[in-house]
Amino acid sequence: MINKRRSTAVLIGLLAATALTGPAPALADEEETPAEPPKVELVLDVSGSMRARDIDGRSRIAVAQQAFNEVVDALPEETQLGIRVLGATYRGKDKKQGCLDTQQIVPVGPVDRVQAKAAVATLRPTGFTPVGLALREAARDLGTGATARRIVLITDGEDTCAPPDPCEVARELAAQGTKLVVDTLGLAPDEKVRKQLLCIAGATGGTYTAAQSAEELTGRIKQLVDRARDTYTATPTMVGGSAECADAPLLAPGVYSDREAVSEHRWYRVPVRPGQELRASVSVALDRPVNPDHGVLLRATATDGRELVRGVDAGSGRTDVVSAGLRWAATEDPADGASPTPEATATVPATTVCLVVSNSFALRPGTRATPGMPVELMIDVVASSPAPAAPDLGRGWVLLVLLTLAGLLTGLVAGLLTRWWVATWREN
Repeated sequence: MINKRRSTAVLIGLLAATALTGPAPALADEEETPAEPPKVELVLDVSGSMRARDIDGRSRIAVAQQAFNEVVDALPEETQLGIRVLGATYRGKDKKQGCLDTQQIVPVGPVDRVQAKAAVATLRPTGFTPVGLALREAARDLGTGATARRIVLITDGEDTCAPPDPCEVARELAAQGTKLVVDTLGLAPDEKVRKQLLCIAGATGGTYTAAQSAEELTGRIKQLVDRARDTYTATPTMVGGSAECADAPLLAPGVYSDREAVSEHRWYRVPVRPGQELRASVSVALDRPVNPDHGVLLRATATDGRELVRGVDAGSGRTDVVSAGLRWAATEDPADGASPTPEATATVPATTVCLVVSNSFALRPGTRATPGMPVELMIDVVASSPAPAAPDLGRGWVLLVLLTLAGLLTGLVAGLLTRWWVATWREN
């Protein structure tokens, strides 16, 4: 996730412009240090297929247990960790009962490392794979709050118990604004499993990784747990784009989230003063099947509809996120080329730049169109950086003299080379 950046100078300028640009820009959440610590829950598949011995000659469950032990030992002190399992206790054949088999073996909170490792060490591959139910229960385990929480799902198989379908569960959680990120780790090179895990991760803004060795699995889990410390302080602010620029929300620098329907245009506005540069980027997560050859377009326009600059990205179906970015600087720079000060920019009217996010997605047959695709928009306004000037050859008489000397020198060299060539040719 993209971290928020905000400078005092830019904020002072934007606040002073309210009398000139209308309503104050919407500000992204600004909690310096959230009261609650980062929370992560590891969800481990302990179904029968985890007995397979195809990772470095060891069983999948043994590799996962080793990875969990190393992660618990390296866990940051401030991070609260929970562990939930699925398919770990029921050994019978009754699918209805087996698909209810999910338990939290370590509650979310400060970790007792000895207790957590002992709980993981007793796990034996057993039953079915109720991934959707486990995700729903894991969200309840983490609770609600002002900061983002993270689920790390480790599995080697596709959900065998739907409903609830794990992709639908992930979309439900995202649509509820639960500020929940689900990262997925696949332990088997199976295309169906990969697609399902991609769908779960994409619906919540998470990531998917295939782990084919103990080292890869351990490293990736550690990375995701560490990332929770950054993610939970940078939760995007929910914002609703409009159908046209005139009614669009006015945004200050920050990170925002929205949802965009297929082939929709969503508009936002950003005030930019002379001497400042707008930097914007958008990422759209493909949380459901779409046809190949799609794209996302981010444009900056003037309020009268003139296009200022655009950024575009195209996808072929091989990635679960499509992103685009742009930069645009106001043209009226200070005469001396210096960066504007807060006092100077506060007195200069801001230019309202309209940002529009568009897409060219086409859903696969039978795919639900609602809710819209998850959108993350990052806005920043900084002092503009002028492009390096080209070498200055001079103007007027100076330029004429330089060109004359260059012409004479070129003619002299060409004449000498010609005489040498003629003399050599005659001798031969």
